[in-house]
Amino acid sequence: MLVSLIRRLGVKLSLNDPRWGRRPEGDNKKQEGRKPGEGPPDLDQMWRDFNARLNRMFGQKNNGGTPEPGGYRPDMKGAGLTAGVVGAVIVFIWLASGAFIVQEGQSAVVTTFGKLSHTTGAGFNWRWPYPFQSHEIVNVSQVRTAEVGYRGSVRAKNSKESLMLTDDENIIDIQFAVQYTLKDPVAWIFNNRDHDDDTIRQIAETAIREVVGKSKMDFVLYEGREKVAIDTHKLMQSIVDRYALGAQITNVTMQSVQPPEQVQSAFDDAVKAGQDRARARSEGEAYANNVIPSSRGNAIRLTQEAEAYRAMVVENATGNAARFTSVLSEYQKAPGVTRDRMYLDTMQTIFSSASKVLVDAKSGSNLLYLPLDKLIAQAAANDVAATTRTAPAPAAPVTTPPQEAMQTVENIRHRDSRSRENSRDRESR
Repeated sequence: MLVSLIRRLGVKLSLNDPRWGRRPEGDNKKQEGRKPGEGPPDLDQMWRDFNARLNRMFGQKNNGGTPEPGGYRPDMKGAGLTAGVVGAVIVFIWLASGAFIVQEGQSAVVTTFGKLSHTTGAGFNWRWPYPFQSHEIVNVSQVRTAEVGYRGSVRAKNSKESLMLTDDENIIDIQFAVQYTLKDPVAWIFNNRDHDDDTIRQIAETAIREVVGKSKMDFVLYEGREKVAIDTHKLMQSIVDRYALGAQITNVTMQSVQPPEQVQSAFDDAVKAGQDRARARSEGEAYANNVIPSSRGNAIRLTQEAEAYRAMVVENATGNAARFTSVLSEYQKAPGVTRDRMYLDTMQTIFSSASKVLVDAKSGSNLLYLPLDKLIAQAAANDVAATTRTAPAPAAPVTTPPQEAMQTVENIRHRDSRSRENSRDRESR
C-alpha cells in the first residue's frame, strides 16, 4: 500500500529516470549540450518537483480549468482521505507487531502493563502491541545445566565454589553439575530476577555445603558419593519449591571429588598407609578365621572324647558292680553251686582263648600227633588280638619268631599246671 501511495504521488526513486536532476523550466541553458542522465542530480529541483506533485494532488482548479494565480489551494477532503489511508497503514503495522510465533516445547507469558495476563502454547499467537502488552517466550522442554566448581571442563576449576569444609574439619574439592527443567514458566519469570542459571547455581552450592558440612571426609570421598548427590538433590528441590522458582531438579552428577591440590601428595601417602593397614588387618583376620575354628573343633573333639571315655568307664564300672552284686546274691543263696559254676565259666573262657591239646591216656594209643606249627600260629594270633584290644591305637600284625612262640607254649603249660593245682585245692576243700 505504501508503494502504491508513492507511485500515486509520482515520486520516482530510480536513478535511470531521464529527468533525474533536471529543472523542467528556467534551466534550459544549463542543460544545453548535455545528454539525458548526464551530470549530478539537482536536489533542489527534486524537492520542487515533489512539492509540485503534492500540490497537484491535494490542490483544486478554478472554474475555467486553469490554475489559480496564487497556486493550488489544498483540498481538505482529499487531504483527509490520504491522512486516513496513511493512518490505517500505520495502525495495521502497529497491530501486526503484536503477532508472534511460539515453537513446540515453548510457552509464552503475556503481560499487560507488566502484570500477568495469560500464557500461550505453541503456534501462532497475537497480543496487543507495545506499550499495552508484551510477551516473553520460555523454553519449558529444554534440560538446563548449572555447573558448580568448574565451567565447561573439570580442569577449569573455580576454587571459590569447589572448596568446602567437612564435619571433621577437613577441606575437600567437589565439582558437580545440576540438571533441571522449568515446570512453571510464570513462576520462573516473576520469581527469578535474572532468568538464568545463577540462582540455581547458588542454591546448589548452598545445598551441597550443608550436606558436606555434616559428613566426614572419607565418607564423601569414597562410599558416600551417591548419598551426598541424593541428599543434595532433595535439599535443592525443597529450596526451589520454597522460593517458588518453577524449576524441577532432575539430576545431580558428581564430576570430581578429591582433596585440594596443595595437600594431594600427603593425602595419597595417608591413603596408601590406610590401604596397608587394611591389608594387614585382612591378613590377620584370614589367619584368625583359619586357626580359631580349627582350635575350637579340636577342643570340642577332645571334650567329646573325654566325655565318651568317662561315660564308658562309668558304665563299665556300674556294670561290673551290678554283676558282682548279682553274683554275690546268688553265692549267698548257694555257695557250692555258684562256686562250681564260676569255676566252669572261668575254665571255659581260658580254654576257649588258649591252645590246648587234650590227650586221653587211657585210650592206649601209642602214636600221638601234635600240630605244633598250627598251635604256634594260633597262639601268636591270640596274643596279637589281646594286644589290639588293650592298645588305644590299632597296631600292625606282628609275626612271632620261633623263640617267642616257644615262650608262649611254656606260658600256656605254666597256666595249665597252675589251673590243676587250683582244682586240687578246691577239691581238697
